[in-house]
Parts: sequence; C-alpha cells; structure tokens
Amino acid sequence: MSEKKMGVGFGVMILNKSGQVLLGQRNEDPDKADSELQGEGTWTMPGGKLEFGEEFEEACVRETKEETGIELDQKKLKLISLTNDMVPKAHFVTIGFLYEQCDGEPKVMEPKEIVKWKWFDIGKLPKNVFFPSKKVLANFKKKMIY
Repeated sequence: MSEKKMGVGFGVMILNKSGQVLLGQRNEDPDKADSELQGEGTWTMPGGKLEFGEEFEEACVRETKEETGIELDQKKLKLISLTNDMVPKAHFVTIGFLYEQCDGEPKVMEPKEIVKWKWFDIGKLPKNVFFPSKKVLANFKKKMIY
C-alpha cells in the first residue's frame, strides 16, 4: 500500500505591468514534474510546498526566486485564494497569493521541473492549466477566496 500525502502548498499569481499572468510549463515526465498532485505537462504558477516554520509570504518569495529568478517584495503579496486539492494519493490545502505590477523577467531556474515560463493574457490562457492554479485563477476572477 502506497503512502498518502497531506500538505500545504501555495501558488503565486504574478501579473506583469500589462496585466498578463506568469505560468510555467511542467515537464512531461511525472518524476521530473515534481508534484504529489501530478500535473505533468500542464501550465502552473510559481509555487510549492510550505516548509516547517515558514511564513506564507516567505515561502512565496523563496519559491518564486528558486523557480524564476524573480525577487518579490513580500509586503506586496495579497491573499486571494484558498482551495482543497485532492488526487487519490495526495491532499493539499493550496493558498493563492497575488503579486501585481511585476517588472522582472522569468528565467528557467529548475529546467528538470519547469521547461519554460511565459506571460499570458488572463482571457487567453492555455487549455491545460494545472488544476490548483486553475482554481486560484477562478477565485481571483470571482473575487472570492474560497
């Protein structure tokens, strides 16, 4: 019997000055895509898992820098979403944050996990958005946290 995983994750919805959202395409290989919630080949926001003793905003700043090279000012992060995300072997509470007016340009910092970063118009997102990121985007559009 395989172990089931429970955790806290987060996604950072980064908007550039043109209002476009930053998404990264996960590797097609499930072992490299590195997510208990699966999602290989999908488009996702910067984010990850909360580490023990870490504040939410610190985690957002850490993961965004590790994944994209972009440095965020944690004071500008706003809570926008809380979702309950499950697959057969994993269950995560996902916390979504918004960061507006980003002027940084993303770099692929972890090429095994994320193969490319791209800015998208919110009305023209790719069809295959990672389901926790899709929920954060939906809550943002509805102006509802949960």
